Amino acid sequence: MLALRSLPFLIVAAIALPAVAQATSIGVVAPQSGPFALLGEQMRAGATAAAEDLGVEIRPIDETCKAGSGETIARQLQEAGVAAAIGFLCSESLDGSLPLLKEAGIPAITISVRWQVLMEDALKHNWPFFRMAPTADSEAEKLVDVILREWPDEAFALIEDGTIHGRELSEAIRNALEERGMKPVFTDTYRPGQEQQIAIVRRLAKAGASHVFVGGDRNDVAIIARDAAAEGIALTLLGGDAMRAADQPVPLADGVLAVALPNYATLPEASRVAARLIENGVAPEGYVLPAYAAAQVAAKATASATGGGTPIADILTEGVFDTVTGKVAFTAGHELKDNPYRLQQWNGDDFTPYAESN
Repeated sequence: MLALRSLPFLIVAAIALPAVAQATSIGVVAPQSGPFALLGEQMRAGATAAAEDLGVEIRPIDETCKAGSGETIARQLQEAGVAAAIGFLCSESLDGSLPLLKEAGIPAITISVRWQVLMEDALKHNWPFFRMAPTADSEAEKLVDVILREWPDEAFALIEDGTIHGRELSEAIRNALEERGMKPVFTDTYRPGQEQQIAIVRRLAKAGASHVFVGGDRNDVAIIARDAAAEGIALTLLGGDAMRAADQPVPLADGVLAVALPNYATLPEASRVAARLIENGVAPEGYVLPAYAAAQVAAKATASATGGGTPIADILTEGVFDTVTGKVAFTAGHELKDNPYRLQQWNGDDFTPYAESN
């Protein structure tokens, strides 16, 4: 649970870092009530901690996530006099706000919204919209890259749980791999949520598969790993971002792989900030560190633009920013240059970075 007693929503640091002008104000658009209030609390906690370090002000703006709310949010950001805005949990907040933010010269940085059509519209109309979140295709792209690099000579299979996400993810991987000359020895749909998965394990063994991508949830992968071990069948299992879930009811076997977003609190870049957040009663989880990173990017871009006459959006497009989640740079299409998904391996307590082949 987040404790914000020691992190007021509006902070002006007594001593600002030289790289950031003290007058900078950053809008933090995040829910303050309703079903997404906890996520909004995480965003504000991260942004507030960054503001304290960088010597900037934050201006919290309530996000209702309701259709048609974007124009109101844009007006509030303009009235608050912010140089940039971060957060934006919901696409509804951006739809309608971006044209007004363009007029005001206020870039919007989302750490959540993945809707591709919104970015296409932003580029078409030159709206100052930047995404510090994965795109809808990022997970599949990273999984394809991993399989190409790690399993080029392996007999691999692709199985999925029949859900829309599992099926579309598996199909995207299969199509991309086959375009590059790699074909699975086996593909199938298994029935999710079962107490045992011996049937699919035996089918995989019969097909000669040794490496398996599973488009399903963590517990199904854990059961497949358990049943394969019980049958004496050696399988290297790889899952997607759904693997970032509670390790229950069946514990995950050591060595299972996942392409998922990292636990940012474990990154070297975040160690100092994560420790300070914990001291202040804030768990560095969820959107806390991504919001801290977005505030770093917004503040540093604003400082670079101040006095030079260069629009902040141009600084964002051209710059490279050191943050608690690693270096951040954007493409000309306002997406992250580096895919945020990473190959990781379960070690019994957590997923840790996996040393990928060169």
